[in-house]
Amino acid sequence: MIEVRRPLGLIGRVILTAGALLLTAASFAEAAPATIFGAVEIRHDGIKPFPKWIGALAKYEQEKIRYATQCLVTRFSPCHWKEWHDLLDRLRGQPRATQLDAVNRYMNRQPYVLDMVNWGVPDYWESPGEFFLRNGNCHDYAIAKYLSLRLLGWNKEDLRIVALNDLNLRVGHAVLVVIEGDHAVVLDNQVSQVVEATSIHHYQPIYAVNEDAWWLYRH
Repeated sequence: MIEVRRPLGLIGRVILTAGALLLTAASFAEAAPATIFGAVEIRHDGIKPFPKWIGALAKYEQEKIRYATQCLVTRFSPCHWKEWHDLLDRLRGQPRATQLDAVNRYMNRQPYVLDMVNWGVPDYWESPGEFFLRNGNCHDYAIAKYLSLRLLGWNKEDLRIVALNDLNLRVGHAVLVVIEGDHAVVLDNQVSQVVEATSIHHYQPIYAVNEDAWWLYRH
């Protein structure tokens, strides 16, 4: 039985973002379509339309340098960055399903906090360091899971941070989708288990991103 952990979070202005992407999609080269959550995905090169995602990646690069020298562990001051990397070290060489399950459960331990409460803005994309220090929203879980799998050697072409609508609750949401051969699995901060994308029928994807590209979904 799937365990639902907490109410879904909003993706700020997700509908407006989708409209903007539809207007700009014609300027990008399209690849052969695939499907996720029953929608056709069209790949577009580059991530310029997503400054918050670009900013999260830039902050992460800065954190890698800072925490390499400043992350000290004491009895009263644990270093979550080191704890994260210790987990990844233990997962190296483990079966892919084990890695997915461990990363999903580890990140899902963080408390859920709305962006407006946490940052005073409706939509803020956190780096892993910010996520560990201040907790985060649904897309922040997805970002931390995405970068965890990248550090474990997963191909970025197989990873998608997907912004979507939850048709049951009528709210915006974000998850990490991982392409595994001829199927896709979902790492969701609402669900303790990694589940097949085909088992979810109430998610309507809008767009997705990785480090090199973005995808627009057609229904």
